[in-house]
Amino acid sequence: MADQDSRPKLCQVVLDCTDARALAEFYRSLLGLVYRPGDEPPEAGEVDERGRDWLVLRTAGGAPQLAFQQVDKLPEATWPQGQVPQQSHLDLTVTSVEELRAQHERVLRLGGRLLLDRIDDAEEPLRVYADLAGHPFCIFVSSRSLF
Repeated sequence: MADQDSRPKLCQVVLDCTDARALAEFYRSLLGLVYRPGDEPPEAGEVDERGRDWLVLRTAGGAPQLAFQQVDKLPEATWPQGQVPQQSHLDLTVTSVEELRAQHERVLRLGGRLLLDRIDDAEEPLRVYADLAGHPFCIFVSSRSLF
């Protein structure tokens, strides 16, 4: 019998995508995560079986963070305009507007797209991007601890 105070623990956030390897590489590079053992990209010329199905990224210490599930079709979110809502998104933080500007360049270099720019907002400077699969994510300035 389960303890009345027991709760499930969040393991990871899973993102559906049509190219699991490409999206995992985007977030691995952006966030400095590492692959779960066995999920690393194959050697050049080898078939990427794992990349066609399910991949997991973790922190360097081994804590699960993000997983990527391959699907055949995925309607891209059209947020902030359009018919397809974002449904969910990731919130990422930096500690200064200067860091937000630097991360902006990294996101674009990795293939992300800017969807909304509120870097001049005095209360909460932020930018919203779409990743390679069209999932929106925010990077905003926060000097306070969120945890």
